[in-house]
Amino acid sequence: MKLGVTNGQLQPVEDKPNSVSSQTDIQRNFMEPIPYSDNRLQSRSKIKAIVTNMKRIELVEEKDDYLHYIETSKVFKFKDDVEFYFDDFNQVIQFRSKSRVGHTDLGVNRKRMKKITDAFKRP
Repeated sequence: MKLGVTNGQLQPVEDKPNSVSSQTDIQRNFMEPIPYSDNRLQSRSKIKAIVTNMKRIELVEEKDDYLHYIETSKVFKFKDDVEFYFDDFNQVIQFRSKSRVGHTDLGVNRKRMKKITDAFKRP
């Protein structure tokens, strides 16, 4: 399982309903990236503060322009990869949230990213 950023792109998602990404052409998996007006460091700190307050999620990799978390579901202990790429050129946070197993996630990844996006946009 390859993760991370290559040439400004997070890894692609598959055409199945167990993921969302701001960098996909697959309509059902697409979500808009999160715009930011602060600098990357401030934006990254804000994302980290939001995600740190969520349950069962752990930061596993951090770079200047990239964060990778793993969230573990409460009952079945399924793992989801949640990634953020801070695109300074376009002033947006690109993201990818994907279940490691299964065909569908019952909308869990979309709900998670909507919650994070909404929290980030709040003043």
